Amino acid sequence: QVQLVESGGGLVQAGGSLRITCAASGSIFSIDTMGWYRQAPGKQLDLVATVTSGGITNYADSVKGRFTISMSRDNAKSTVWLQMNSLKVEDTAVYYCKVDLRPVAIIGARSYWGQGTQVTVSS
Repeated sequence: QVQLVESGGGLVQAGGSLRITCAASGSIFSIDTMGWYRQAPGKQLDLVATVTSGGITNYADSVKGRFTISMSRDNAKSTVWLQMNSLKVEDTAVYYCKVDLRPVAIIGARSYWGQGTQVTVSS
């Protein structure tokens, strides 16, 4: 079993900062990629940022220069953070963590999603 737990969302004024966190634990053999996606009301799910186990990052153009993704892994869990600075009203969305990993004793990679955390930016 693999568990993903997200935390850190909330309400912030435009121009402010927030950090959201996702911790993956359980029967994990290895992590391929960890990332964040977001969905604003009435809109599709969009990629925000991803990071590979090798440290390669990818960002949506709309967040480049404002958001930073990072990850770490110890024996017990893998954690991905999204530091969001200079937040804009249009960053308001539910943010979902996604982890591509290889479970213990299962062949092949699988994707797991977090439960989502609300980020609201007020003007």
